[in-house]
Amino acid sequence: MKANKSLFRQSHFLGTKIRNLRKRNNLTMEDLSTRCIHIDPEYAPSVSYLSMIERGKRVPSTDMLEVIGQVFQKDLAWFLDDTPEESAITPTRNKRGGGLSGMALEPSFLFTQDILQIAIPELLSQSGTSSKQFAHLLIRAHQEHHQNHFPDLEKAAESIGKKNMHWTPEALITILKQFGVKVCWFSDNSQYVTDETGAKTKQLKSSYFEPPNTLFLNEKLQKVESRLKYELATYIGHCVLHQANETNTNNDNKIIMSIGGGQSHRIANENQPSNTPVNPHDIVHAWRDFESSFFAGALLCPRVPFRQLLERGGYEIDVHRQLGLSASVIMRRMTAVSNYKYWHYFDAYSPGKLKAVYRGNGIPLPWGNMTAIKNPCHHWAVFRAMQTPITGSSAQLSLMDVAGKPRIYVCESVSVSDMAGNPHVLCAGIDLNPAIEAQGKDTEAIASELSSVCKQNDGECEVPKNIKQELMSVSRILNINWIERGINNRARLICSQGGNCPRQPNCCK
Repeated sequence: MKANKSLFRQSHFLGTKIRNLRKRNNLTMEDLSTRCIHIDPEYAPSVSYLSMIERGKRVPSTDMLEVIGQVFQKDLAWFLDDTPEESAITPTRNKRGGGLSGMALEPSFLFTQDILQIAIPELLSQSGTSSKQFAHLLIRAHQEHHQNHFPDLEKAAESIGKKNMHWTPEALITILKQFGVKVCWFSDNSQYVTDETGAKTKQLKSSYFEPPNTLFLNEKLQKVESRLKYELATYIGHCVLHQANETNTNNDNKIIMSIGGGQSHRIANENQPSNTPVNPHDIVHAWRDFESSFFAGALLCPRVPFRQLLERGGYEIDVHRQLGLSASVIMRRMTAVSNYKYWHYFDAYSPGKLKAVYRGNGIPLPWGNMTAIKNPCHHWAVFRAMQTPITGSSAQLSLMDVAGKPRIYVCESVSVSDMAGNPHVLCAGIDLNPAIEAQGKDTEAIASELSSVCKQNDGECEVPKNIKQELMSVSRILNINWIERGINNRARLICSQGGNCPRQPNCCK
């Protein structure tokens, strides 16, 4: 009994370590159980018991752990070491060159649902994070974890739109009327507000849905058809996915869409106490808004025909003019329909706020989307576009050390202004490392050589001829025109924050 208690006290990372070992060796739980049976049938774990061990629900006996250790050639002390190598305890996406890293939720008894429900509100309160900000962070993590793959939302949009890509506002209003929604117009002007980061910005209320069945649209949308189509498509999403036109009058169905300002499109629930640390309605509403927004993109740019259009045009951002849509809708949709999964997307407002962010390639953020950081790296393409008007191609090839290894990114940026009058920069980019690796090339050697040349030339350089040839080949395989333009421009060293600057001398000091 004492031995079992001692083992329990030392087993905080045990389940995670066994799971990671098993997956790294390409074994199923049934495979591992069978291997253990061959070594010692008396102490071998069953598949169901092994599952509970990996989830932290059971702690194996010393004899059972020794059998598992024999399979992986690990001694008992390795499993019970509370300070193992990072790779042994951190679960990662099982995809080459991208995705997200996480942390092991160990010891498991501290990460139960009950404990998290108590701890999260306290954490948010102490850090000054609102439940709306927390909701957007959760949704972003979910979106990035799935690399923008939401087949149910795609199918729902296709069932309504029949894969049509050339929409008019009148056609979208007709669909809304089929759901019993009445469309009216109102007049309103933009006004200055203070957003979540404390910065002043202009905000325009562009539309709102009043239960049970009335949609009010700002008259200014009539002059910006691309935004009008997006908002109409989003409300169709609310009707299809969340029955926004239900005949009830509670605040759950009051939807307000705004341009500029903060991230929230919903009014507060009047029945929710104002001093509640976490408003559960904020989480639900933010998720509904995300689903409806994704639905809108899928309705306006159906996956297969839109991807075919992008491939014919080499993924040029200008394709948004052909469809009468905004560049932001096109660029966000690219990340979802492309066969290449390692994309990122930023919608950035000066001086340092991300209105939207997506990192399907796991690129470190140059700043947060809840608070601006003091020393962002100004060599990022999105910052350069904020500081200097874009002339010619904005494509940029960048190098950054991620987890101690160099990665090559390339992006295209577009400067735009929203309907409220706020200038901002849209940026879509990819991680080239997985594409280089897919061609059987030594990715790390190529990236390291290019990084070294940049460091020898004050942090930026023309791409050497031998590397340019390799990258041009990848560019043509991916069929993304702005990759080639980025390769023909100067490569630049960037970092996640100015304090990590790889340039000599440090350009942030």
